[in-house]
Amino acid sequence: MAAAQLMQTFLDFERPIADLEGKIEELRHLSDAGEINIADEVGKLQGEADRLLRQAYANLTPWQKVQVARHPERPHCVDYIDGLIEEFTPLAGDRAFAEDYAVVGGLGRFRGYSCVVIGTEKGADTTSRVARNFGMARPEGYRKAQRLMHLADRFQLPVITLVDTTGAYPGVGAEERGQAEAIARSIETCLSLQVPLVSVVIGEGGSGGAIALASANSVLMLEHSIYSVIAPEACSSILWRSVDQARDAAEALRLTASDMLKFGVIDQIVLEPVGGAHRSPSVAIDAVGNAVELALSDLREFDGAALRTRRREKFLKIDGRAG
Repeated sequence: MAAAQLMQTFLDFERPIADLEGKIEELRHLSDAGEINIADEVGKLQGEADRLLRQAYANLTPWQKVQVARHPERPHCVDYIDGLIEEFTPLAGDRAFAEDYAVVGGLGRFRGYSCVVIGTEKGADTTSRVARNFGMARPEGYRKAQRLMHLADRFQLPVITLVDTTGAYPGVGAEERGQAEAIARSIETCLSLQVPLVSVVIGEGGSGGAIALASANSVLMLEHSIYSVIAPEACSSILWRSVDQARDAAEALRLTASDMLKFGVIDQIVLEPVGGAHRSPSVAIDAVGNAVELALSDLREFDGAALRTRRREKFLKIDGRAG
């Protein structure tokens, strides 16, 4: 039973590792019951499992990266806020229509400095995923983000955004309430700020839903996250009239962190623990915190006008033909 439960947390390409870890758990159970001393055997199996894990994650394909970025146990926006932001005070509503639970935002203190934090949250279980619309924001979510960014600008507070979304919600209601305009205004707001803006892609960075929060001075990306104009499944359904070619679409989209760094879309890759952020969430959260702290430290030397100018020039210089 222990082995069967373990298997549920493993991705398809991790099956050999899952089998080994299942055997390790069974042997440890026998040892704990006092039936046999198998410390040497457990050590050998654990060493082999660690070797396979390092080997697998050193050679991930783009489709495997997609799977890791979507892992259900990967730390989410609220986990980063809990781990990095002290005295976090959430602020709700767009002051026009409603509250959007897919977008989390508020005031807090990051390593001694007051700041505004905004992020997309997918939810951790069925109930929260439905409540947060699986991280797909509606127009009111982006308008809330704009409101908080304007608040940060007024009080001269740096902004940290955490991106994890397959994209903006494409429903009829969202379109009727001006989804495209809300995203465009959010991008415009990002580009007009006169305070430091640092964005981190912590899972999926999907289309305009991600850019609306990630038009930043410094864009960071976790090693096994993805950033793309469209989800592989959606791309496959458009080009091949079927989602069966999602693997090929992932290859063609060039959506990995190394691709994004090569294209100049992001500024830094934040390394994850061996086996992905979901295996050691606290380590991944600390790594993101350290990277954000360093980025903010570099940006504090510029005044507001320089920050805005540098941010705009950064995106004008992006050349999609690179690599």
